[in-house]
Amino acid sequence: MMINLKKVKPLSKEYLEELGFLWHTDSDESSYIADELVVIKESEANAYYEAANELYDMFVEAGDYIIENNLFHEIGIPFNLVDLIKESWDSDVHWHLYGRFDFAGGVDDKPIKLLEFNADTPTALFETAIIQWAILKQNSLDEAQQFNFVYEALLNNFKRLVTLQESVENFDELYEGWKFLFSSIRGNAEEENTVKLLQHIASEAGFDTNFAFIDEVEFDDNGIYFNEDKFELWFKLIPWEDIAIQESELAMLLTNIIKNKEAIIFNPAYTLMFQSKAILKILWDLYPNHPLLLETSFEPLQNKKQVQKPIYGREGESVKILEANGKLLEGNNGNYDNHKMIYQEFVELPKDISGNYYQAGVFFAYEACGVGFRRGKAIIDNMSKFVGHIVE
Repeated sequence: MMINLKKVKPLSKEYLEELGFLWHTDSDESSYIADELVVIKESEANAYYEAANELYDMFVEAGDYIIENNLFHEIGIPFNLVDLIKESWDSDVHWHLYGRFDFAGGVDDKPIKLLEFNADTPTALFETAIIQWAILKQNSLDEAQQFNFVYEALLNNFKRLVTLQESVENFDELYEGWKFLFSSIRGNAEEENTVKLLQHIASEAGFDTNFAFIDEVEFDDNGIYFNEDKFELWFKLIPWEDIAIQESELAMLLTNIIKNKEAIIFNPAYTLMFQSKAILKILWDLYPNHPLLLETSFEPLQNKKQVQKPIYGREGESVKILEANGKLLEGNNGNYDNHKMIYQEFVELPKDISGNYYQAGVFFAYEACGVGFRRGKAIIDNMSKFVGHIVE
């Protein structure tokens, strides 16, 4: 069995740019968006949905376990975020807006296995929510033939920030005109436009929104400000661990802002516990041999082919595949070589007839809400392609 692909007419660069999707071409001038779709069955889409929902509940259990047993150091949480994590965990107002589970398997008759959870600053949102849907539309295919209600799920989850419950019907009655600021770093089109997509969805939900680059935002113990306006809600596509390590004064200010109940920050600080790949070891301890998990340890696994990963790392940097005897099979150098490592049992990703590997990314916003695929080498990196899907 191989991955089943369906050829489609690609979206033009002009059309993509009209949508606000500017990162359509990779550094080697090839298109980042594949002109094919992964064909999945409805049963496979349902399995992705169920797996992500079950795993999210398991992550919440693991979060409780980490806090109760004070395991912050073990999973690599910077000490200056511990109070903020506890504060955000204990209060219902700190709603987890969205994250992305990365899975091996789920297609080609391979079982779904969790690789990691991008819970704090997940990318590929624009591609999954908008671009793969537009491919169906532009190719005169049935737009409903996807496991993809990411946009609607986010719209409702923004409203839950006010209702704090599953139902969002009484949002308009409860909403008090809170101002919502959205921020990214300057000079990164992908991050800026991903944040602006989220801002657009929040505006549609009914919030009074604004956008500012992080260097334009001002902070003190009494709040978050831009252009002299104070904002009750702030979304930042800046990793919590970067704030803790590179901006320790800001970490302290944000802790005071949360403690003083002056603003709510998204994604909440506790999502750093989920983001740390060290939680995969905690999950294995809590749920040994669970069918959705891979054996994971802080020490090299004995007599097993495995993947060595930094607990905070992105785009396949500093990831290595090791033989059962510890010999390096392949690996990427990167900025995370000096980070704490985990060792995760190796599982091969599904392949197509050309030998390309496929990793599923399932978005979660209150519930699992959509899947998209990354296509690349055995270690998925920043030169991998985004591949949409169709349910047939």
